[in-house]
Amino acid sequence: MRRRRQRPQEDKVNLTPMLDVVFIMLIFFIVTATFVKEIGLDVNQPKDNPATEDPEKKSIVVHVTSRDRIIIAGRDVDVRSVRANIERLHAENPEAPVVIRPHPDSRTDTMVRILDSARRAGVGNVSLAAT
Repeated sequence: MRRRRQRPQEDKVNLTPMLDVVFIMLIFFIVTATFVKEIGLDVNQPKDNPATEDPEKKSIVVHVTSRDRIIIAGRDVDVRSVRANIERLHAENPEAPVVIRPHPDSRTDTMVRILDSARRAGVGNVSLAAT
């Protein structure tokens, strides 16, 4: 009789437990992940077509320089007196919107403080101009 050679048994790796662990970890990370809600500002951007009239004559323009200096009607204004200045100019021309023109290097919190002051002054139409 002829003897057959027996092949050695091949060892196979059972991947089922590893896949179970991976799926459990995936579920754990999805459940424990924190979802961040980002807060943003509504910004009225200017239209592409240029206005025929000078917008600074009918608008209350607030310039913010690169060093966060605030200029209203050609005068340097402290951030604490922005509201009073806007109220005064708004009383002179109640239909005038407030336009904030920040320098690209100015800080965002200065612009937000001006925006809040304009809203507290009773101006409903406040926009941010691109520079």
